[in-house]
Amino acid sequence: MEISSSQYDLLIIGGGPIGLACGIAAQAAGLTYIIIEKGCLVNSLYRYPQNMTFFSTSERLEIGGVPFVSVNPKPRRAEALEYYRRIQQKFQLHIRLFEEVTMVHQQDTGFEITTSKSVYQARHVVVATGFYDIPCLLDIPGESLSKVSHYYNDPHYYAEQNVVVVGASNSSVDAALETFRKGANVTLVVRGEGIGPRVKYWVRPDIENRIANGEIRALFNSRLTEIRPKEVDILTPDGLITIPNDFVLALTGYQPDFAFLQKIGIQLADDASKEPYHNPETMETNIPGLFLAGVVCGGMNTHQWFIENSRIHAEQIVRQIVSGAPLKR
Repeated sequence: MEISSSQYDLLIIGGGPIGLACGIAAQAAGLTYIIIEKGCLVNSLYRYPQNMTFFSTSERLEIGGVPFVSVNPKPRRAEALEYYRRIQQKFQLHIRLFEEVTMVHQQDTGFEITTSKSVYQARHVVVATGFYDIPCLLDIPGESLSKVSHYYNDPHYYAEQNVVVVGASNSSVDAALETFRKGANVTLVVRGEGIGPRVKYWVRPDIENRIANGEIRALFNSRLTEIRPKEVDILTPDGLITIPNDFVLALTGYQPDFAFLQKIGIQLADDASKEPYHNPETMETNIPGLFLAGVVCGGMNTHQWFIENSRIHAEQIVRQIVSGAPLKR
């Protein structure tokens, strides 16, 4: 394993938009830094559905003062990937891709960071790992079958198939509509009484009309109880039903890597939010010199932080580092 001989001012864990923003802020302040990303550049965005349209307008996704020009006011996934790739090229950010951070040890002079490929030394560390890597599981029999996916990519794959989509969020609604339009027989299974309140306003009429017309079957106040190779069981208000099934898209949300946060010593809230402790003014955690940035700050409150309102974390963190203010002990 390679061992870095120099100590960085800042090591950033996560190469998503907020991790890149932290790198840009560090570079502007004259800090030495390195970004470590376990997947490809902006890995979480890469895993979004191919046809996804952002809820935010393009200017609210901008970082580094670089304009984000898109065909429509709300950009699509492909446009966002191109934008952030060009951000990387413009700023020539120091980033290591396909390298996973496995441990962060606090030392007298900063931190030792161990990855799948190397060991680094840094005075400060930022965790900007998002929440898209670990799905919230159904915890039911059959969930491990190969026909079950917690991520959705392209609708063509499901043409002429019996598809169950679990959830009432934007990802679930998009998957139900797109697979339906590619010829899938879609059943939408929702625990609550209706479509989620955060579903994009321009999509809501579409899904509601498809349900009203009987083109997409929606089972509300219902839950999947078992998955088998050719069928599934669904508990509905009228009792347990069994329907034919080829694929299950269990799009029930995602969560931060709480195990990693705890392993490196970050305290989590005792309530259901599991919000990692941090000072909202400096973004510093309970560990001096270790910061949080981006959507990971919300814990299970995954709708609290977005690119548009967490871009400022980068400036807050770098300001704290360069101010020379004593770290809390």
